[in-house]
Amino acid sequence: MKHYNPQTITLQRLLVLHSDYVNELQRRNPETRGTYERTLREFMRWVRLEPELECSAKEIERYKKFLLTKRKLSPVSVTMYLSSVRKFFDYLVGIGVLTSNPAKLVKGGAPNQQHSRKSITPQEVQALIQAIERKDEIGFRDFAVVKLMITCGLSEIELIRADIGDLRTKKGFMVIKLQLKGMKFKDRSVILPTDAKDAMKSYLAFRTNAMENEPLFMSAGNRTRGQRMTSRGLRERINFYLEKAGVKNGEARKITALSLRLTAIKTMAQQGASIDEIKKKFHIVKELTVQRYLDE
Repeated sequence: MKHYNPQTITLQRLLVLHSDYVNELQRRNPETRGTYERTLREFMRWVRLEPELECSAKEIERYKKFLLTKRKLSPVSVTMYLSSVRKFFDYLVGIGVLTSNPAKLVKGGAPNQQHSRKSITPQEVQALIQAIERKDEIGFRDFAVVKLMITCGLSEIELIRADIGDLRTKKGFMVIKLQLKGMKFKDRSVILPTDAKDAMKSYLAFRTNAMENEPLFMSAGNRTRGQRMTSRGLRERINFYLEKAGVKNGEARKITALSLRLTAIKTMAQQGASIDEIKKKFHIVKELTVQRYLDE
């Protein structure tokens, strides 16, 4: 492993730099900002135990061990927590505080992360669908979300970035424009199959007075009512129904919201689609990634 001469930052200065970084994050998308802020807070609590931080790979390895053994986080969560530290150190390099980023030398906590999620069976899909009570706006919203994920393979980020105005009807087909992860513009269009279209129409009956720039899927929490759903909020809703339907079945870490997208990918493959067709439809770069999904 390549080593750098470690630099140190006093705790007092680090707290100021962290505050500046959080202000810098205000320019990011809310869902991205929220994840980085939340996971980086754990690191800042950890460094408060020392008068200064040694910016070295050895120290980041020590933090990683703390997350795994003391906090008892899953390897997947540790990967996410370390990613926020890397981003913070990238910022420190960018403003000249550090000459290099030692956090990049520390691998994530999930070397087999590609095998950390599983798809669900057609029977489990039906159980999930039946677990969603469509009695109010929340139920119809959640039903539409699940349908879009199961039938179109849409991701969390695509759903929460969508606005009312991104839905269009062309020649009898309902089309939704989407902004892919890492992209700045909504340049992907997807035609909704009939059942997803019907689910959207039922949900939109509650949003008849909504403006085109309003979020397509809004939060219904007491403190966040009317705001855009977050990735965390959407995940919690999906997990609620997966638990209610008995689909998790003791595999809470493997059956998640991502399982719905994997199910859509697998269904397309079972219908005879080639790997190239799947890559194009779901905007997956590597053939190996598709193969791993299909092996689950």
